[in-house]
Amino acid sequence: MSDTASAGAGSPGYRVWALSGIPEVQPGDDLAKLIAATEPGLADGDVLIVTSKIVSKAEGRIVRAADREAAIDAETVRVVARRGPLRIVENRQGLVMAAAGVDASNTPAGTVLLLPEDPDASARAIRAGLRAALGVDVGVVVSDTFGRPWRAGLTDVAIGAAGVRVLDDLRGGADAHGNPLSATVVATADELAAAGDLVKGKAAGLPVAVVRGLPHAVADEHGDGARALVRGARDDMFRLGTSEAVREAVTQRRTVRAFTDEPVDPGAVRRAVAAAVTAPAPHHTTPWRFVLLESEESRVRLLDAMRDAWIEDLRRDGKGEESIAKRIRRGDVLRNAPYLVVPCLVMDGSHAYGDARRDAAEREMFVVAMGAGVQNLLVALAGERLGSAWVSSTMFCRDVVREVLGLPADWDPMGAVAVGHPAQEPRPRPAREPGAFVAVR
Repeated sequence: MSDTASAGAGSPGYRVWALSGIPEVQPGDDLAKLIAATEPGLADGDVLIVTSKIVSKAEGRIVRAADREAAIDAETVRVVARRGPLRIVENRQGLVMAAAGVDASNTPAGTVLLLPEDPDASARAIRAGLRAALGVDVGVVVSDTFGRPWRAGLTDVAIGAAGVRVLDDLRGGADAHGNPLSATVVATADELAAAGDLVKGKAAGLPVAVVRGLPHAVADEHGDGARALVRGARDDMFRLGTSEAVREAVTQRRTVRAFTDEPVDPGAVRRAVAAAVTAPAPHHTTPWRFVLLESEESRVRLLDAMRDAWIEDLRRDGKGEESIAKRIRRGDVLRNAPYLVVPCLVMDGSHAYGDARRDAAEREMFVVAMGAGVQNLLVALAGERLGSAWVSSTMFCRDVVREVLGLPADWDPMGAVAVGHPAQEPRPRPAREPGAFVAVR
């Protein structure tokens, strides 16, 4: 038994102890009756911390699985990170944890335990059963063991709850010095789960603990449940592991052609440029230059001049005015973007061979490096939650672009990149089979 009340008369405190006498749980057992049979001496306002493993056993969440990995696959909704055989995944309950919570310990050989189907519902059932059996109104937390991304070691957290204030929202209040609390939301149910684990232990055969003396943690009704502790995808800044995030950034980079009016943070674009100039390049050169058009006046001036040059080209091609107007509308993706980047290629450090074949290959090397730099830029912009579209138009009127933007004669514009906040989510893109693009020799 842990008893923090000994700190002194009138001091805040609570008691936590483990219940002994709970037998090996079998499928179909009524956990509330098993707990009540231990004569736990429960009182209104107590909180029971119940290890999820016995909840799973009682609910028959034991499955035959010669291969634990296959069971993990079946319980996995999304892989967050892999390192060797270890997988951090989001499981069917929405929990992000190692191995989807599939447990091969304390269960017969050839079987594994899955987490409860609905841990909040499990907690509600135990709470209602104890009320019926003992006439007490208690809170219930179903706990499981988690690792944490920023801390070493394991601790128990709440995966199910009933009759407990799972979150204590202190925002809008003030600290002891009068400073406003604007971001403090305490995970009370997790703290209760960890307190119970101190006396239950991992291998002591004591699957239930009682916490007494924390009335602020108890809710009158069932409460929100532990599902409220799961951070939503939009607020999750660490949704992927490192290698997974890199792959996701590359594969999820999409061409965006419609933007909102929300301004673009120039700092975000400069961070993307910093990523762009890490691309590979020939002869230890730095062939990239990025012209950032941050004012509407500069964008309109450039796009108007490019439009006029395009119209002249189309008229020389013999196109009619209706055809010209239709083609010119293709430039709206640049005109409607709140921010433009004009990537430029410079050939400083290139080799001159004096024959057409090698000189052409030399330029191609630099053009490839330019493409790598722009790809880095686009991927980094996606990481900043900005959409982009790389449009080739400036390559067809380089002299006009250089004149309007006052660029050196040896800067070759290599298209333009429209940047902005996407107006909508891009449509799903069918996966491409890599084998169709591979030749093995």
